[in-house]
Amino acid sequence: MGTNYYRVPKVDEVNERYAKLHMRLQEMDRWDPSLIESDYRFIEDPEDEWSTLSPWDEFVGGMNIHLGKRSGGWKFCWNFHNGKYYNTKEELLNFIRKGRVVNEYGEQIDVEEFIEMALNWGQPDGMVADKEYFDKTEHHRWMSNPEDYYDKEIDGLRVSSSTEFS
Repeated sequence: MGTNYYRVPKVDEVNERYAKLHMRLQEMDRWDPSLIESDYRFIEDPEDEWSTLSPWDEFVGGMNIHLGKRSGGWKFCWNFHNGKYYNTKEELLNFIRKGRVVNEYGEQIDVEEFIEMALNWGQPDGMVADKEYFDKTEHHRWMSNPEDYYDKEIDGLRVSSSTEFS
């Protein structure tokens, strides 16, 4: 059992997003049959040239970013989202400090307290999902390429090989 942590925006950013949402809703023709048919998806998705977003999708997109997970006996496991928001430890810490941190139960945690906890969790001898761990636990038996599942190390941080974990 563990606890997941998320970065959510500060109030000013939420207010900016809300103002943009409000503007989009005021400007769109909510009676337009083609907009209704497309679920009001008319905003180009900056991450996928073949997709469109609704004003609500744009408002909530990237608002709740999974930072990582704390689990007993393990080093803290960071989620780097394949470089979508940050690529280095310094960028990660700056990203966290520009927002707020909440756990999976919706409890807000002081940003600096979270950073200190996460950097120290499971140190120095917490477990890491690496070759030694997989060999010892024989998890590799069902995997065609077990190394694809090994944790990575980025700037001394344990980083999950997957972006989808909790």
